[in-house]
Amino acid sequence: MQNRRKWWQRLFTNSADTAPYQAADRCQCLPPVDSRDCGLVDAIMGGWFQNASDELFRGFPISADDVVLDLGCGYGGATLFSARRGAHVIFTDSEAAKVEALRDSVRDTPAREAQGIVSNSLPLPLEDKVASKIIALEVLEHVDQPLAILQELVRVGRPGAQYFISVPDQRSEELQRAVAPALHFEPPNHINVFSREAFAELVECAGLIIETREYYGFYWTLWMMLFWGTKQAEGVEFSGATHDHLDGPFHPLLNSWASLWHATISLPGGDKLREALDQCLPKTQIILARKPLADG
Repeated sequence: MQNRRKWWQRLFTNSADTAPYQAADRCQCLPPVDSRDCGLVDAIMGGWFQNASDELFRGFPISADDVVLDLGCGYGGATLFSARRGAHVIFTDSEAAKVEALRDSVRDTPAREAQGIVSNSLPLPLEDKVASKIIALEVLEHVDQPLAILQELVRVGRPGAQYFISVPDQRSEELQRAVAPALHFEPPNHINVFSREAFAELVECAGLIIETREYYGFYWTLWMMLFWGTKQAEGVEFSGATHDHLDGPFHPLLNSWASLWHATISLPGGDKLREALDQCLPKTQIILARKPLADG
């Protein structure tokens, strides 16, 4: 009991032992970091956008010889990375405005050919065995028939084609379910939540061979939790697609989290901490896979 009393006295007393830390708190504050800038730094540390090795993600290189299909291209980050390597890029989305905007952006790259397609992907208006690299990032959680979509991607892939597929991790999704509006788990948003086992089974059932599995995005898991919390506090009513609400400007709390995370991963050894937390509570689960060289 006496030891506990001493602990409480120490906690609430401005003792000589705590004074240096209080002085540091007054004199030092984290430099402001934009949420998106922190996200890019975090992504590169996590294996994305490896310019030196021309890898969109570690283990997924792009060259000028590739024909790259980006399904559900959105704002085009994967397509543009590939186009800057001189690849033939094929990008599809169900939203015509996004395809048209990306078509304009690709014109300023050395892509040897570019095709923009507005499609719901069932079926894809492409011949069999056309693509050497197939990308489907954060797509399958939105669609009614994820297996049919993957089977279409297998159809249009060449023998030996490499696939880069990602979906939200179940742990992050279930955590968000407690604070996100119900429509985040309704069309056109996340109507499928995949366990890690179900995701792997889906990919294999489509006929692909899994090469590697990765987990990424602890930063974004907490960011989204804070995003929902601040919007709820502000009384914001959501409608439509979640991603249309993520353009900013962002609540100061979100950029405060970005500043804290940026400082954390910038520490000596910060990458090990980031990697451990990405494994524990990732926003995204990733599979790199191959189409067999021969049918059957």
